[in-house]
Amino acid sequence: MIYSLNISIDDVSPHELSSLRVVDKCLRVIAEFIDVKFTLFVPTAYWRTLGDTATGEPLNLSRHQNFCEALMALPSKNFEICYHGHHHGIPHVSNNDELQHLNYEDASRVIEAMFNEVTHSRLIDVFKPILRPPAWRMSPGAFDACRDAGIQLLALSADDYANKTYSGKDRSPEWKDRVVYQTCNPPMRNLVFEEKTEIVYHACEWDKNYFSDERVDELLKFLHANDGKFKFCFMKEMLDNG
Repeated sequence: MIYSLNISIDDVSPHELSSLRVVDKCLRVIAEFIDVKFTLFVPTAYWRTLGDTATGEPLNLSRHQNFCEALMALPSKNFEICYHGHHHGIPHVSNNDELQHLNYEDASRVIEAMFNEVTHSRLIDVFKPILRPPAWRMSPGAFDACRDAGIQLLALSADDYANKTYSGKDRSPEWKDRVVYQTCNPPMRNLVFEEKTEIVYHACEWDKNYFSDERVDELLKFLHANDGKFKFCFMKEMLDNG
């Protein structure tokens, strides 16, 4: 069996500690595997309001032109850019969970804000219609809002803490063939191949799952040990490969 393999990185943003510096780690992998594919999940106005990583205002992409230009310059052979919420959290309530409790109307407003921000940033042709909900949590109403807004694929988690928020919508006829589930998130879940392997890291330097030099070394060792047993894929290819 040839395994399908996607590597994704969440929370890539203008935040000084969750920034495009993570791309330097990706370049280390590209140097050894020229056909590797990374999916970067980007909040369109990242806003942490709690704790020592908080920012005074949302980090709207349209206000960070250098960041946007850097996204545009990434080689499309190795990188795809996808949505990861608008603020990512619920301002002054949570740094995560933006889509967990929303009804259809409120979720539609969040998705509209994402699209508007990407349009204002001149990135509408860069972002793919693929969404990973912040912290993987997503209400049934948000599933319907994504459907009606034209989101074509969802990157989700089958873990109980996230899956229970879906209320079965991810397995419904309209979504069951349009979902990619994460399978590894080192160091919490070790690198192991499944038929469709989706390895998730974070750009946040405070996160245990940060794509650090240590995580890169671990990933490269894993890839070299299994060379010839996998095919790198972007998100949609994960579904197209059966």
